[in-house]
Amino acid sequence: MPLRLMPVLGLLFGASMWGLIWYPYRLLQDGGVGGVVSSLASYLVPLLLLLPFFWKHLYAARPHFGWLLVLALASGWTNMGYVLAVIGGEVMRVVLLFYLAPVWTVIFSRVLLGEKLSEWGWLIMAFSFAGALIMLWPQNGGPPLPANAAEWIALSAGATFALANVVTRKVAEVDIWARALAVFGGVTIVALVALVLEPEPFAFAGSAPAMIWLLLLGVGLSIALMTLAVQYGLSRTPANRAIVIFLFELVVAAVASWFLANEAMSLREWVGGAMIIAGSLFSGHMEGKRENPQPAA
Repeated sequence: MPLRLMPVLGLLFGASMWGLIWYPYRLLQDGGVGGVVSSLASYLVPLLLLLPFFWKHLYAARPHFGWLLVLALASGWTNMGYVLAVIGGEVMRVVLLFYLAPVWTVIFSRVLLGEKLSEWGWLIMAFSFAGALIMLWPQNGGPPLPANAAEWIALSAGATFALANVVTRKVAEVDIWARALAVFGGVTIVALVALVLEPEPFAFAGSAPAMIWLLLLGVGLSIALMTLAVQYGLSRTPANRAIVIFLFELVVAAVASWFLANEAMSLREWVGGAMIIAGSLFSGHMEGKRENPQPAA
């Protein structure tokens, strides 16, 4: 297999898993395990498994500590936010709001990488935002805003997803194990902070059947594989091209949400969603020349 295909396959694997991972999280929610606790367990498992073997990789990356911290916190909210959003909202609406990420990617690429927005870029940004407005416009009138907390969370998690992608490019020379540990640690930290707001988050522990614990372990191992695959792909793929590859998640999520949760979108939502997807597909044309490029810090 040509080596140039490996990053693409890594991103496709990650996208497919993200299109499916909402379902075990909903099963955990039904079993009494809230989104914050399941996020904590999902990322604490790989952190504890990998840290004893790869902590030296993280230590060697200490010159990049600042950017790894940004990556950790951005990934922390991205991943926990995704879990909370797909548990509390409609899968496709949540995922489509997540895929406004190319718009945020351009902003962060401009600030962190010195990439300039092209003339096409302004048009594509406007097109993507118009798609979001159409999808969010309520049938009974009112402003076109996210309909509930889950959708607001999805919107914010999409922004931090874009930030994490751009920072991953900025620290691409950092060892993949160090970046993966930063992601696992970031979600663990964010989830631990969020536990303060959870009433009796571990109430399920005393009566949870073995299947719940096995499911938590399985999700944690899956998260480890997904994160490694995505970090490998992102470090070898331009951020906006990676966003296009990640669109495969929408295909998987659409089929899975219809088949597993009997969720379907209206025609208006599909039109708005198609505009968001189109904006992502053309996101590779959003940037012009890079101004004053600097090596990664």
